[in-house]
Order: sequence, then C-alpha cells, then structure tokens
Amino acid sequence: MPETSARRVALVTGAASGIGRAVSRLLSREGWALALVDRNAAALDALARTLTTAEAVAFAQDVSDDAAWADTESALRERFGGLDGVVVNAGISESGTIADLSFEAWRRVLSVNLDGTFLTLRTGMRLLRDGGAAVVVSSASAVKAEPGVGAYGASKAAVLQLAKVAAREGAARGVRVNAILPGGVETPIWRGMAFFDDLVAETGSEQAAFDRMAGFATPLGHYAKAEEIAGQIAFLLSPGARTMTGASLVVDGGYTL
Repeated sequence: MPETSARRVALVTGAASGIGRAVSRLLSREGWALALVDRNAAALDALARTLTTAEAVAFAQDVSDDAAWADTESALRERFGGLDGVVVNAGISESGTIADLSFEAWRRVLSVNLDGTFLTLRTGMRLLRDGGAAVVVSSASAVKAEPGVGAYGASKAAVLQLAKVAAREGAARGVRVNAILPGGVETPIWRGMAFFDDLVAETGSEQAAFDRMAGFATPLGHYAKAEEIAGQIAFLLSPGARTMTGASLVVDGGYTL
C-alpha cells in the first residue's frame, strides 16, 4: 500500500547536477518529498543524502529507457500513491553543424531530450493527482536558431510542443503543464563542447568563460545560475501559477530579443 503523507511529492529528472540539483534542493527546503532520477548513480546518492529536510528516493536510470520507467512508475505508485509535481529536466547537448553532425550524435540527443521527455511525461501524467503540475525544461534554442545546435534546438522545440499537448490533455483534471525556456545557464552541460573548453582555456576559468559569453550574447549581460532557474520552476509548480498552463516562460537575459 502507498505510504500516506501530507507532503507534496515531486519527480525530478536530471536531478544529480545543474538545474535538476538546484531545483531538488529548493523543493526539499520547501518540504516536498522527492523522487530523483539520474543516470549518475553516485552523484544521485550523494544528492539524496544532503536533502535532510525531505524524504527522497533515488532512481538511477537513463530517462530514455522505457523498461526502466515501467519499474519506476510501479515503485512510485507503491511508495507515494501519486505525484503532485513533475520536473522534466534531464537533457544533453551536442555541437556541430547539420552538415557535420553524425547521425549517432543526432540520435543520442533526440533519445535523451525528446524520448526521455515523452517517457517522463507519460509516467508523470499517469501519476499526477488532480490539481498537480509539471514543468518541462525546454530552451531558448527551441525558438532561436544558431549555427551548430541543430540536434539540441530541434529536440527542445519538440518538447515545447509536447508540453502544450500535455497541458491540453491534463486540463480536465486541473493538471497544469508549463515549459520554461532558459537561455545560457551556468551548468555542466557546457563541458566538453569544444568552443567552451577553448574559451575556458583562454579566459582562465569557467566563470570567466560564462561571463564572456553572457556579455556578447545577452542584452542583460547575465547568464543564469541554476538556482535562479530553480526558483522559477518552483513558482510554476506553486499555487501562484494556478492559472498558467501551456505557457512558455522565456528566461534568457534577453537573448531571444
């Protein structure tokens, strides 16, 4: 039988780093019980041990693994009965022009970012209680074209539409689904991209590299911290956003202007 608790329960994917870790910590402080999903088992367990203010259960899995989601859904149903919030956050990126990008790289990005979003939302829509909410982390790349981000931008545009469809499907039960479209965010997703690694070497640190990019890419001259995006996600999950569904919240320092 499900454990009974007055706590709200949230599922967070990509929870072990970046935006996922920041939102997990924030929701923990707000008293949510958490179901944390990430393929990095060690980092996931380390995060779960730090969340002393809320119950947290970890699922080390790839978000694009259909069979793993079947097991996770069953475990969540047994432990919590249902969910009150879902943060669809897990994602990866590859850089390369359309002419140069390998099909393997294309499929890798689409598998995690799009298939993973579908599978997470499918589980979430099945388990969200009436009046619950989901937030899909898309990207400013979904609505603004730049060279070299074809796979990432296409995947994030697709999840934006998927979030809107989910919003229509959930509305009858009062389930809200919104998307957030960050611009540049200071997270580990940049590591391994050749241009960013070169910029770090040139400027001397990751922070200096982020500051340089924000200076020429955004009117505000600011890239977001993961904690800032986490606060915006928490708002979209909250009663303060009760009239918002199917919305696309762009938070990019003016990058898409």
